[in-house]
Amino acid sequence: MEAQRYPNDFDGILANAPGINWNQFEIATLWPQVVMNERKTYPTSCEFGAFNAAALRACDGRDGLRDGLRDGLVSGACDYDPRRLIGKKIVCDGKEVTITAADAAVVGAIWDGPRTRSGKRLWYGLPVGASFDFLAASAPDESGAVHGVPFLVPAAWAATFVKKNPEYDTSKLTYSKFEELFRQARTAYDDVIGTRDADLSAFRDAGGKLLTWHGTRDQLIPTEGTVDYRRRVERATGGDVDDFFRLFLAPGTEHCGLSGGQADDLAALIAWVEHGRPPATLSATLTTASGERVHRNLCRYPLVSRSVGQTRGFRCVPAGRMTHPA
Repeated sequence: MEAQRYPNDFDGILANAPGINWNQFEIATLWPQVVMNERKTYPTSCEFGAFNAAALRACDGRDGLRDGLRDGLVSGACDYDPRRLIGKKIVCDGKEVTITAADAAVVGAIWDGPRTRSGKRLWYGLPVGASFDFLAASAPDESGAVHGVPFLVPAAWAATFVKKNPEYDTSKLTYSKFEELFRQARTAYDDVIGTRDADLSAFRDAGGKLLTWHGTRDQLIPTEGTVDYRRRVERATGGDVDDFFRLFLAPGTEHCGLSGGQADDLAALIAWVEHGRPPATLSATLTTASGERVHRNLCRYPLVSRSVGQTRGFRCVPAGRMTHPA
């Protein structure tokens, strides 16, 4: 909002996992609950985890480094089809369960993100590989029937601010009620706290620098929303915007580095603003799927990280050059 509405306030802004598009993404994070309600299917955390593990296994090597799930820091898009797991037997809490078509349909809809009844996209879904535990939680009631447990932030926002009724129950949302809630939030608050404005020309002309990084497995703010904003800024301000706005995506990293990821971002912003050295990469420490802390230079969007050999590290290449190794 500072860059959009008050372009002369700051010479440099560091905005990580930014809460832009609040009126879209905050209601959108209730979507997993809607999907489970409509399909009357509530996969367990263990079952959801099986889909993420299968996706990461299938996409392993997209960055040129195939190592099973030891690394898990997949760069670039992972387009795994959850239907591939139908019929798979897994063990949850000591019991063998079989992944069903209904489970796969729920996962596919959550990953795809909210849409209208006619199929028009409203917002982006949970990134593939991100934990389902926050947004797709469920629990049995006293009778043993399973029901959804919406995440507290969107639940409180929808009830208190959008509906102005603290008793409003988001655990019973349906497709039609969700779409109504989504539009109601935008109507009420876009003019007040909306931060969708992609015209950053005044910030650019004032000499401002905007630096952003976002984890590719953000389980609370869909990563694709930040990528979407960057693309819209490019369209609004006429093409290449790297001279004042740089975005870096952190492979395998959760919301604000909750999984242990962190970047030397402030130092990079200072060097850019005070010394005129724009960051070509962003130095970061990431946590692998096995819990190991590794150093990795994050690539500036739209470049992605690709291995150049076990001992020679990674380099940044165009996403189109990412190939799945044999």
